[in-house]
This record gives sequence, structure tokens and C-alpha cells, in this order.
Amino acid sequence: MNERLTRASEYMHWAKTGSRARFNLATSGLANVQLHELAVSLAELEISGETGYGYEPLIEALADRHQVAAESVVTAAGTSFANHLALAALINPGDEVLFESPAYEPLLATARFLGAKVKRFQRRFAAGFRIEPDEIERNLSVATRLIVITNFHNPTGVLTDDDTLQAVGALARRANARVLVDEVYLQMLFTEPPRTSFQLGNEFVITSSLTKAFGLSGLRCGWIFAEPELAAKMWRLNDLFAATPVHAGERLSVAALKQLPGIAARAQARLDQNRMLLNQFLDTRADLETIRPALGSIMFPRVKQGSAEPLCKLLREKYETSVVPGRFFELPEHFRVGLGGDTETLAAGLSRLGSALDELT
Repeated sequence: MNERLTRASEYMHWAKTGSRARFNLATSGLANVQLHELAVSLAELEISGETGYGYEPLIEALADRHQVAAESVVTAAGTSFANHLALAALINPGDEVLFESPAYEPLLATARFLGAKVKRFQRRFAAGFRIEPDEIERNLSVATRLIVITNFHNPTGVLTDDDTLQAVGALARRANARVLVDEVYLQMLFTEPPRTSFQLGNEFVITSSLTKAFGLSGLRCGWIFAEPELAAKMWRLNDLFAATPVHAGERLSVAALKQLPGIAARAQARLDQNRMLLNQFLDTRADLETIRPALGSIMFPRVKQGSAEPLCKLLREKYETSVVPGRFFELPEHFRVGLGGDTETLAAGLSRLGSALDELT
């Protein structure tokens, strides 16, 4: 099939129509913050305002938080649209793009929609799903224009350290390519200022948002960090896609950014508690093997025998529980579990997961 014919994301369609369950372990971000939990009044909001190429208070807040220049910041409607806009600015139809495998399917589908010639490098279970620069180098060619990775890795939750990223950046420079890093889960380091690989060199282009780490999905507060000339190109390209953002969302995002320390503290406490719960469950399962990241909100267990598809189906149909089937990440023997929801739901869902595993065994 001509990759240019890609017109949809199978994963996003499933997430919107097939992931809902009484015990939902498929959601990868923190539980949503409610509007009444934000200290904001109607007097601070407007539905229209002078934004031009970015709402200045939001641009300044993001730049200050991440210690980057304001002219390197491009705002977008969530990480998904930030990825689309960044890819559209970085590649032309027919360009070779080197993607990690397993990969986040919507990101991969977007590159194919834009006409990229997609090549792959492997992140192997035996290596803890870590990025191995030698593996990238083996698959890099003079035609490669872009290397695409996620950090933390989606779907495994594995963190890539700065030394490895610098090695990837050096390979990209040698090939006259750039590196696109989706850092939406990296916000879960909860450091001040937030860590970003944009600081490692101009070959890096970064996307992220407030969605996953802080439960602020509804604000659609996403961004791109790129060197100023490329950022300006993205703003002009966005004239064709979204033109102007929702101004009330911009203002709410500024208010939320001021309150992130408190939101982050609650999020970190929940993740720590839920990770302990998931690890305790995994300790009891000889039929699963899992790389267990110490941080983040996702894990990617593998069933030791066969495909995880029967397990995912049984969970949904009999046990009212959903996880993400590994087929969406090209590894059908795996499934992804999210641990950012409420602890009671996670505990009940894990109990049902155990029952489903026992039944299949």
C-alpha cells in the first residue's frame, strides 16, 4: 500500500470508540483536573483577544518554565497537533524518516500521511527497550532527514538519558538530519525547570503538552520548541491548519501553568502509589514479563506464551476492564497498562486482569 494513502489513526479510533470500560486501565495520563480545582475566575477569561502568532503571556510562561527563548516556542492544540505541525514543517513528501519501533501509532501514521518514506530502528525487549545509538547508526542513510523518538518511550515508559540523546544528536548532525522528540511523558519527571532535550542542540525539535503529566487534557495546551527560523516556519504553516487558537483555552493555560507545582505534587503522589500497586501485582504473575520503569504512567507487559489479543478481548467482554492491545504498537504479545487513574479503579482492574490471566492459563 502506498504509505501516502494513510488517512486515519487506527489507535485513536479505538481509543475514542473501543477503550471505554468500567475499569479503564488504557488511559495513559493522569486523571483529569476539573475546572473548579483551578484558581481562576470568569473575570480573568475572555473568548477573544489579540493573539497573532501566539498569545504572548502563554509563550512567555512556557519559555520561562523551560528556560528557552520565546522565539523558539510554537503553541499548538495538544501534543498530537504539535507533532503534526512539526512533522509538516520538517519533512517533504518522499523524505526518509527513521522511526523507533515499537512506536506510537498516531505519530507514525502522521508521518505516512505526510508522504514520508518510513524506515525503522528497533528498541528491543532484551535491551530493556533502551535506545541503542549503534542501532540507529546501522539504519541511518544519506537520505535520512529526520529521526523520531518518544521520551519517555511510548508504549514502554522507558526514559532515555541525555548522554544517549547527545549520541543520537551527533548522528543526526553527521547525516544533516534533525531529531524530533515527543516529550509529553517526560513532564512526569516533575523537575523544576522541566528537563528538555531541546537544550542539547539545534538539531533537536521538541513537542509536549500539559496533557499527560498534569491531567489538563481539555486545555489542549501543547507546544513545540525549535530553533527560531524553523519556529517561524511552523507559525506560518499553522495558518493553513488552525489559523488561530481558542483564546479562552490560552488564558486558562496561563492560569494552570501558575498552579503546576500543586498539581504536580498530587500527580506524583498518585503515580508513586499506583506504581507500587502495579509492581506488587506483577510480582505475583509468572505468566507476564515486564520492563518496569521507575517513573512515568505506563508499562508494557508481555505475555510469555502467544498473543495478548485473547486476554484483551476477555478482559473487555467478561471483566469490564480495558488495556491497550499491543497490536497498536506492532507487538501483539504485549499490552499497555496506564497507572495515572484513581487508585481504586487500578486495584479493581488489576484484580480482574489477574482473573482473566488465570482463566486463559
